Amino acid sequence: MKLEKIPQLKHINSNNFFLLAGPCAIEGEEMALRIAEKVVEITNKLEIPYVFKGSFKKANRSRIDSFTGIGDEKALKILRKVSETFEIPTITDIHEVSDAKMAAEYVDILQIPAFLVRQTDLVVAAAETGKVVNLKKGQFMSPESMKHAVTKVTDCNNEQVMVTDRGTMFGYQDMIVDFRGIPTMREFAPTVLDVTHSLQQPNQSSGVTGGRPEMIETIARAGIVNKVDGLFIETHFDPANAKSDGANMLDLNYLEKLLSNLVAIRQTVNKL
Repeated sequence: MKLEKIPQLKHINSNNFFLLAGPCAIEGEEMALRIAEKVVEITNKLEIPYVFKGSFKKANRSRIDSFTGIGDEKALKILRKVSETFEIPTITDIHEVSDAKMAAEYVDILQIPAFLVRQTDLVVAAAETGKVVNLKKGQFMSPESMKHAVTKVTDCNNEQVMVTDRGTMFGYQDMIVDFRGIPTMREFAPTVLDVTHSLQQPNQSSGVTGGRPEMIETIARAGIVNKVDGLFIETHFDPANAKSDGANMLDLNYLEKLLSNLVAIRQTVNKL
């Protein structure tokens, strides 16, 4: 599967990786525009194709009192405003069949969460919108098994599909990225490495997911060396007070240095 199959990424510089980045969840218009503006500034400078990421709602929460969103339509309208303001594509995740048609009216890419990627009705509903579909590999799935998820999309006459690895759960409270899976999944579709979610530490006794953000650059570097097509990084200007997944997000102040280092590594890898 070639990147050219995805019109929203037609501006891809084949010599560089593309970036899906933004907050875990849309908390409000001001914060979304503020994050997007900064990331656009950085990615334009480094010539990194950019897709703004933000969940319009959070359905998979550890506790019933966890933040789930500011309202579906309100958040989706903010995603549309980000796209129109900065002329960039946007991506959001969906959790129910009814979400697909609704979200497709506002964003360019529909993302299937890792826990739901085997839900055929959901994958088909996303594919039938004609939008790009990003399939996150289940923590319980092998890289090889993602071929079947990709086929569900292409069998709906939609060639616009990509796969995102967010690690595998071998134990109860940690994720491991098996980099052997990247070349395997790239045989099926453009492949993205979800750097920040792969550093989550779920199922903590507090009921709040932990994380290891200090390892973000380590994982990202390894992904670039292994020729991943894109990176997925959740970022926020105040991770400590983010309403969702703050424990494993990258502080926005560190993004430019990280991406600069990764571009340099990619340029070296391209010469090999």
